Amino acid sequence: MYDVIIIGSGPAGLAAAIYGQRAGLSLLVMEKQPMSGGQIINTYDVDNYPGLQGIGGFDLAMKFRAHADALGASFVTEEVRTVETSGDVRYVVTDQNRYETKTVVLATGAVHRKLGVPGEDALSGMGVSYCATCDGAFFRGKDVAVIGGGDVALEDALFLSRTSSKVWLIHRRDEFRGAKILQDRVRETENIEILWDTTVEEIGGESQVESLLLKNKKTGAETPLSVQGVFIAVGILPDSALLEGIAKLDEGGYVCAGEDGCTSCPGIFAAGDVRTKQLRQIVTAASDGANAITSVQSYLAR
Repeated sequence: MYDVIIIGSGPAGLAAAIYGQRAGLSLLVMEKQPMSGGQIINTYDVDNYPGLQGIGGFDLAMKFRAHADALGASFVTEEVRTVETSGDVRYVVTDQNRYETKTVVLATGAVHRKLGVPGEDALSGMGVSYCATCDGAFFRGKDVAVIGGGDVALEDALFLSRTSSKVWLIHRRDEFRGAKILQDRVRETENIEILWDTTVEEIGGESQVESLLLKNKKTGAETPLSVQGVFIAVGILPDSALLEGIAKLDEGGYVCAGEDGCTSCPGIFAAGDVRTKQLRQIVTAASDGANAITSVQSYLAR
């Protein structure tokens, strides 16, 4: 019987592990991926984590994990299938095992949102990508497109501009949602061209991405665009299915939980991108992990 099982080992889960170990809790961290870090392992530069300006996402993730390891946190690589509750006991069930715990911290993060257009699934991995830092090297000297208008899309366009011949930044609105400093950098980069008020209607190609069919939202005109790669950065979807029917979710699927991480189900807490919050960044995810463990301690001491 554990005091707490932490599901997920991105920044929120790893911060929870660090704080849990320091609090003397018996804990287990469960991660379905072969490597800790969550989304940040695919981030080229992290420029907004205090004190570590410009550190690579992978390097930051490894520092988080090394800190948890140094404190003696236990990790298993298993995918959680269900979370069950029975009185004061919670059961975390995987294909291999059934674990008992007094509390659960859900830190599963979020997954990339798809465009949902023809050709996207068929050409996934063949020019369609959701991670510029993972796949950008394959498009050196080629023409590529980035879809989106938030921080991730702007960062992706800047990253790709270093090696790709031309980067088309396609956004459905007439202004970006991303940070102004990123907007300024994009506008100053010569090989990035912005297409405003434009949506992608179809991704074309046989065995590799060859073109996009674009539609101007104001005029309705459709035009083809020749590209060899397309990087989709149109948001994320919370990985909250484990708590469906157990804790309250909002209309977007995020777990309803405040800064303390408390959900509508006593003994179950949410931290990081999976919960309702204003800002989803590494620094807020780490804060969530710490807060969730503080709430776990209060719950256990009741």
